[in-house]
Amino acid sequence: MRAARALLAAAALGLLGTSAAAAAPPGGVGGILQEPATGFAQVSAPRAFSFPADAGPHPEFRQEWWYTSGNLEAADGERFGFELTFFRYALAPPGLVSAGGASAWHASEIYLAHFAVTDVAAGRFRYAQKVSRAALGLAGAAAEPLHVWVDDWYLKVVPGLATSWLLHAGGEGYVLDLELDASGPPVLNGVDGFSAKSSTPGDASYYYSLPRLGVRGRLLRGGRGVAVTGLAWFDREWGSGALGRGQVGWDWFALQLQDGSSLMFYALRDAHGGIDAHSAGTFVERAGSVRSLGAREVSVEVTDHWVSPAGVRYPSAWRVGVAQLGLDLTVRPLLADQELGTTPRYWEGAVDVRGTRAGEALGGRGYVELVGYPQEH
Repeated sequence: MRAARALLAAAALGLLGTSAAAAAPPGGVGGILQEPATGFAQVSAPRAFSFPADAGPHPEFRQEWWYTSGNLEAADGERFGFELTFFRYALAPPGLVSAGGASAWHASEIYLAHFAVTDVAAGRFRYAQKVSRAALGLAGAAAEPLHVWVDDWYLKVVPGLATSWLLHAGGEGYVLDLELDASGPPVLNGVDGFSAKSSTPGDASYYYSLPRLGVRGRLLRGGRGVAVTGLAWFDREWGSGALGRGQVGWDWFALQLQDGSSLMFYALRDAHGGIDAHSAGTFVERAGSVRSLGAREVSVEVTDHWVSPAGVRYPSAWRVGVAQLGLDLTVRPLLADQELGTTPRYWEGAVDVRGTRAGEALGGRGYVELVGYPQEH
């Protein structure tokens, strides 16, 4: 899903061809790059995953991303949220890439990164964006060991410790340095990791998650360090397609519940606000068993809205239910304003969860992403 966000960003930054840029629709992301991604590998069926190779780049596909978000807490209980996402976008299929002459600046790929911090006590949300070509070491990705970077922002494996990752990013008064425990098994979303976004061949991605990464590290705020611990979510997705025709955006939920279970669900929206039948999710029990969820198995009711300073009206509270699992959850943002004024503009923020499972009280924390909502004025 976030691939469409990366594609629209690339188009708006003038890094795509004119036909791609022209395809970017006003007020939504659903129409971007509807033309077939000729020359790129297509996501058309389940495949065997291989680790750690699939943590690294897949240059035969047009786009992919590495996405980390999480909730952090200081020793005194002060709370923070964070997001760091890296996108790779190929400018041409591998077989058609020009050698670029002798120029060391020539690049066949671009990388885009978003960083955001939610400072709850200060009532403050800050974000930053970087974009660079994959040349001269300015940006890139490698699989073994995992290393993804744009400028000085990175996600990488600790040398000699494959299940320990380091994350670094900074901007707008905040610098984040974290160590992530990536020892849990990858969770394959969709059908064995094959995530179809529509009935059209190619409108799909390969998609896996690490839903519960233990976190420790330091947040530098205004030049002063704060030791933090917490829980993060890692999403990994790649492909060459985008959303289906008529789909304008999505609401994505990643919820880490106090009983050790995790719930992911993405609701693909049409122009009338309806939920597309290809919306889907995954529920992971504490013991590790995985259950795929279809669009009809998850209910999402919007119970409040918030209008951003830019005039975008977003949902700002939800009731999420999964009847077969006995889940009835209320999801609320830590701050109403967690909107990134990037290209494109979208809302992504830390949330609290309260509710019940099979009648027993259950809380949790998580992240929600809202993409494709138009400006109303």
